[in-house]
Amino acid sequence: MATNSLSTAIMEAEDDAPAPAQLSNDTAVCIVSVKGLKENWQKWSNEHQEYQKQNPFSQDTRPSMVVPQKGQDDYGRPLQGSLTEQRGKDAHTHISNEVQELCEVIRNIGEHRNQDGDGSDSDGKVITVEFGKLFEHYVTISNKLVGILLRARKQRLVDFEGEMLWQGQDDHVVIALLQ
Repeated sequence: MATNSLSTAIMEAEDDAPAPAQLSNDTAVCIVSVKGLKENWQKWSNEHQEYQKQNPFSQDTRPSMVVPQKGQDDYGRPLQGSLTEQRGKDAHTHISNEVQELCEVIRNIGEHRNQDGDGSDSDGKVITVEFGKLFEHYVTISNKLVGILLRARKQRLVDFEGEMLWQGQDDHVVIALLQ
């Protein structure tokens, strides 16, 4: 009977023990109760289930997550205030600065011409430069000239013939600065 009361006292002491560790006599003694382990595991499990409800790659059903449908304003856009949205804004700013720098380089090295192509003075002036000359000057600034040119054309800042420009092959293609 004495052993029964001793084992009962030990089990009660384990339930009242502080969570993961207890220090005594300068030695770390780990006393972990089954109840504490169960509570920690249940807490982690609940947190993980909530996380999986928000995870778009999870197989769990996501009743709490509202997914934008095709045609809505938010479709294909990152969540407001997220790091992804901020990275997108930073990238857009960086590319816009590169497009402005490209236009400035074209202004500096280009020649004034009419929209007709002759050198006579009139109101319809544009600044033009050949791709080969622009490539030689711009290559020290950026190694992505063609991509920046395509972006500038999409924004209607420059114009040139063809879909893509290739070094050597398209060196004589004229690029016109429209603004």
